[in-house]
Amino acid sequence: MASVSKRTWTTRKGERKSAWQVYYRDPSGMRQRRQFVTKREADRFRTEIEAQLIRGTFRADSQTMTVTQLCGRYLEYCEGRVRRDERMTRKHLTVMRGHIVNWIVNDSFGVGHLKLNDLTARTIGMLRDTIRDRSVSVPTTRKIMQTLHAALEYAIAQDWLATNAAASVKVIGSRDEKSKRVTPPSKKDLQRILYEGGHDLRVKVTFASATGLRAGEQWALRWLDINFDAGEIHVRRRVDAYGEEGPPKSAAGIRDLPMSDYIAQMLREWKMASRLSGEGDLVFQNKTGHCLCH
Repeated sequence: MASVSKRTWTTRKGERKSAWQVYYRDPSGMRQRRQFVTKREADRFRTEIEAQLIRGTFRADSQTMTVTQLCGRYLEYCEGRVRRDERMTRKHLTVMRGHIVNWIVNDSFGVGHLKLNDLTARTIGMLRDTIRDRSVSVPTTRKIMQTLHAALEYAIAQDWLATNAAASVKVIGSRDEKSKRVTPPSKKDLQRILYEGGHDLRVKVTFASATGLRAGEQWALRWLDINFDAGEIHVRRRVDAYGEEGPPKSAAGIRDLPMSDYIAQMLREWKMASRLSGEGDLVFQNKTGHCLCH
């Protein structure tokens, strides 16, 4: 299915050069050629390409497209999802771009120069180990690997690649690794926070401690979400670090919470003192009536 031959030629300076070439035909019948410095490299490639052709996993683009090129196209795809509001936020896009630029295609140790066909579980594992050796935490390293995995899945969807080499690469934590539990402040500490803070801070912290809302959910609340008659708080949206509103992170995030009489009275007083208190206005707002910054 594939053959190896030696090629020799003479340069303009009269120097004799040689290289090893692998010839094969892709699934469409087109004759392809790859050149290597040593016969060992050529034989290894011939073995790999024949196995891909037999398994049906050969993709011509994987021979020429680099990881850097793939990541660029993947980010363009994600930018389109952000514009179309297809479950992709600008914050998420920014984080993934950081993963790619700072780690995955890093000029010093990244895999951006590799062709997709040369990206293996071994090379990805080496990248993972390099990242961890640079004191990057286990959770952050996992997120970086998830970004690479997602980019490779996009390549598969575009038929540029047949398999995802990152699928089998795991980021192993320490033996005592556990899910971190959030430890709320004690009643004594909370009372001191409320005592030391001004009125605005007391209202915000009291509301947060009584409802357990995420910051983004609390800052996105509008008065139409506060049902004083039913004693409920309707969580329907959240706001990100860019001030952009959207639905909660998951379907379970859309929920109704019971509101105590104390919180209801506190909010009534807060609403009466608020400059903007229409149904569509934010419960917690900045001086211009917009969302508070995280």
